Amino acid sequence: MLAAARVSAAMEVLDRALGGMSLDTALTAWGRSHRFAGSTDRAAIRDLVFDGWRCKRSYAALGGAETGRGLMLGRLRTLGQDEEREVFTGVGHAPAPVTAADLRCDPTGLAALDCPDWLGPRLQHSLGARFAPVLQAMQHRAPVFLRVNLARISRDAAMELLAADDIATAAHPLAETSLEVLTPTRKIMTTKAYLSGLLELQDVASQAVIGDIPLQAGQKVLDYCAGGGGKALALAARLPVQIWAHDADLSRMRDIPERAERAGATITIVADPAKQAPYDLVLVDAPCSGSGSWRRDPQGKWSLTEARLADLTSLQAQILDKAAPLTGQGGLLAYATCSLLAEENEVQMDQFLTRSPGWQHLSDRHLTPLDGGDGFYLSILRRVS
Repeated sequence: MLAAARVSAAMEVLDRALGGMSLDTALTAWGRSHRFAGSTDRAAIRDLVFDGWRCKRSYAALGGAETGRGLMLGRLRTLGQDEEREVFTGVGHAPAPVTAADLRCDPTGLAALDCPDWLGPRLQHSLGARFAPVLQAMQHRAPVFLRVNLARISRDAAMELLAADDIATAAHPLAETSLEVLTPTRKIMTTKAYLSGLLELQDVASQAVIGDIPLQAGQKVLDYCAGGGGKALALAARLPVQIWAHDADLSRMRDIPERAERAGATITIVADPAKQAPYDLVLVDAPCSGSGSWRRDPQGKWSLTEARLADLTSLQAQILDKAAPLTGQGGLLAYATCSLLAEENEVQMDQFLTRSPGWQHLSDRHLTPLDGGDGFYLSILRRVS
C-alpha cells in the first residue's frame, strides 16, 4: 500500500472508533474486510490510528473536524510536512483533495496539550511545573523497553543476543534491568532470548519501581493485584523469594504459569491469599486511571470520566484495607499505580494512614514520561503494630 492509501485506511478506522468502537476492534474489523493488506501495512495503519487518537483534540483543531479525515490532516499539519497535496490527491485510494472546508484552527491551552478540560486542573495540581512538559511528552509514541532476567543472563549478554537477531538496544539508566529497543521491530516475542525467558517486555518505569522495593532472600511475598504477573516475575528475578500471586479476576493470571516456567521462576497462584498470611511484603499494584501510560493506551485518556475516577479511588481504598492486614509485623506494604494523579497516589496514601494506625511511611517515588518511561507512583509503608 502507498502512504496515501494507508492514511485513507487510518481515516476509516478512526471514523469507526469515533462512532464508539474500540481502537483494537476497529482495526480488527478493517483488517477482516481488507485481507489483501500485509503485516507491514497493518502495522503502519495501526501506528497512524494510535497517533491520531493520542492527539485527537489538537489534530481535530488543525484538521478542521473531529473525523478520521480531520485527524489525519491535522497530523500532517502538526508534523510540518508539505504532504497535504501529495497525500490528499483523490487519486486511487488516496483521500480526497483538501478544500476550503478543511479549515485549520491552531489549538491553544488544554486543546494544544490534548488534555480533557475536566482533567486539566487535576493534572496541573498533581504535576505542578511539569504539567505542560509531561503532557507534551505524552503526545508522542512511547519507547519500547525490555526487562533483562538478571537471574539468568547479564544485560550486556542480552544485548548481544538481540543484536544477533538484528535488534539494536541500549541500556537505560532508570533501571539496571532495562533495555530500550532502538530498532523498529515487531519480532521481539519470536526471538530466542524472549522465548527462553531471558527477556520480558516491561516499561522501564515499572522496572524501576520494582527495583525500589526492599527485598531480602527467603521472604514471603504477595503480589495482591497480579494481573499478568509482570511485577511478580520481576521480583522473582531479583532474589530467591517465595511469591504468591492473587487477583480478584483469576482469569487475568492465566498466563502466569507459562511465563514463570519460561523465566525459571516459581510463582504460586492463590484465590484466598489470607491462607498463606502473614507475608513479609505485600505489593498492591492497584487498578487506576492509567494516566501515566496514556501514550500506550490513548483511548484510556478520552474515555476516563469523573465518575469512573471516583469509582477507582474508592476501589483503591478498599483494596488497601483488604491487603494491608495480610502484612506481618515489621513487614512492608508497597502501593503502586501507573497514575499521575495525586488523588490516586499520595492522597490515597494519606487517607490510608489516617484511618489505619500502626503504619510507618518510609518513602515515595514519582516517575513521569520525562524520566523516560511511563508515569508511575510507588509508596512504601512498614507495619509497626
